[in-house]
Amino acid sequence: MNPLEEFKRRHNRRAFLAGGSLGLGSIAAGTLLGADYLLGGGNQLGAAEASGLPAGGASAFASIAPKAKRVIYLFQSGGPSQMDLFDYKPDLAKRFGEEVPLSVYPAERKTTMTSGQTSFPVAPSTFKFQQHGQSGIWLSETLPHLAKVVDEICVIKSMHTEAINHDPAATLFQTGSVIAGRPSMGAWVNYGLGTENANLPAFVAMTSNGSAKAGQPLYDRLWGAGFLPGRFQGVKFRGQGDPILDLYNPAGVTRTQRRRMLDSVEKLNQDRADKFNDPTIATRIAQYELAYRMQMSVPELIDVNDEPQSVLDMYGPQATQVGKYAYNCLLARRLAERGVRFIQLYHRGWDAHNNAPKQVPSQCRDTDQPTAALLSDLKQRGMLDETLVIWGGEFGRTVYCQGKLTDKVYGRDHHPNCFTYWMAGGGIRGGMTYGETDEYSVNVVEKPVHVHDLQATILAQLGIDHEQLTYRYQGRYFRLTDVHGNVIDDIVRS
Repeated sequence: MNPLEEFKRRHNRRAFLAGGSLGLGSIAAGTLLGADYLLGGGNQLGAAEASGLPAGGASAFASIAPKAKRVIYLFQSGGPSQMDLFDYKPDLAKRFGEEVPLSVYPAERKTTMTSGQTSFPVAPSTFKFQQHGQSGIWLSETLPHLAKVVDEICVIKSMHTEAINHDPAATLFQTGSVIAGRPSMGAWVNYGLGTENANLPAFVAMTSNGSAKAGQPLYDRLWGAGFLPGRFQGVKFRGQGDPILDLYNPAGVTRTQRRRMLDSVEKLNQDRADKFNDPTIATRIAQYELAYRMQMSVPELIDVNDEPQSVLDMYGPQATQVGKYAYNCLLARRLAERGVRFIQLYHRGWDAHNNAPKQVPSQCRDTDQPTAALLSDLKQRGMLDETLVIWGGEFGRTVYCQGKLTDKVYGRDHHPNCFTYWMAGGGIRGGMTYGETDEYSVNVVEKPVHVHDLQATILAQLGIDHEQLTYRYQGRYFRLTDVHGNVIDDIVRS
């Protein structure tokens, strides 16, 4: 069938009346409730509604009393080793070099990178562990800064997932499916709650590279909108040069000239939108307007040099270096205090296949101080209680050694059966551990937490019932948690 004819067929009088009634209802709601409703708070229509797009939220979405206003998700790409960081297994030292029993680690759960090995010897962690804080949480010596704020975090030792390779595993955490094309978590939150600041995106993504190794590729779809309207996707801040391309007007072009140009382009786009009723054109108009407003708000946002020296020192020597993890953590706090709803940081380099004793400390030198500083900074500004901070990767690492095992060198392969996440702030109980693994740190033995359980809990802290946040696409209603997920009530403050 001719695509143009098919498009016209779908946009018939019935579709026009349905869309028109929704649009009139949105206008009426905006008139009655005021501009604040349009820009933020529960069940917002979103700042882009001036473009005529449908509402971004519905009353059923925000049906729980919210404990958090925003999320900062520190995604550690590559798979941090749980037994080298959080999951203390002192008895493994006595089993150094012993074969991991097949009854504990069956062959079918090994990747092709190690399934051909003839030996799977136990590789205990070389790092010393110690209890910290009033809670007595065990942490590796590689995390001295997190140890100072450990009573703020809830350590979840019993995370598990189905995916055993990087891309599908990361995609599952970010979108709720191992299959690419679904909306990211940040896009779902943007769709459900809208924005609090019309001059900044509701959802921002940033990336940084670890010192240990190059790391796995991160695709834009991890912060994309999938089948949701395009305006809900994350805006990526680049790690070099200007964080956003074309942030500044070209030489000789004034802001007044830029405004006249956008007005002219908007008229052309609007004529096209009126003719075809294409929602992507309306999205484009709204994005152009947001970009114009960001030219005023972003330069001040990204200039971290106005921070007190004491704050810069707290985040570490890389706090002012664009593209570094420390800079992104500081920028995350600045975005949070300006009303950005969902802030996603991706830090690559945790894929320690061949030399974990060297690579894990290297990654921790990148991340430990800035992460702890972010928690302290939020707390001293009175923002931690309303900001949900999440730390973790796509899976954990094996207890058996990948490659040759020596007293000082071991590698670890991918391990989805059990690994560690932690959460802080945003109504989460700090100073506690949740769940437990077996003596080899291979399987969950107490209080398992699936990816969808984590996602359901994040949404609940924001006031969203994960079963109600849905979007109809290709004949069925989709949601972030698919048909799974339970809120982890035991880690939530009453």
